[in-house]
Amino acid sequence: MSGWIVSSLTVALATLGGVFFLAGTLGLLRLPDFYSRAHAATKCDTVGAGAILLGLAIYVAPHPEALKIIVLLVLVLISSPTAGHALARAAHGTGLAPWTESQEGDE
Repeated sequence: MSGWIVSSLTVALATLGGVFFLAGTLGLLRLPDFYSRAHAATKCDTVGAGAILLGLAIYVAPHPEALKIIVLLVLVLISSPTAGHALARAAHGTGLAPWTESQEGDE
């Protein structure tokens, strides 16, 4: 690919990843309970890290490091949602109730 296309795509994917990391961080800070915070953190981090790693893989594409980055991307895409699910399942197993609007005045 042409140099400016690769650079532009890399910057766009890195920016998209940063925006998703920011959204996940805001969700972690603003959402009311463990389940929604875990959802925001894991989903946004998965997409954010995926976009940044994809941008890096495109940037170094002809080199063997691109394959390593793609393997890392696949691992992140599998492990982050799985860890989020395991955390939510463990919290549900301990009896942690999800937030409802009726609990808003209780806290």
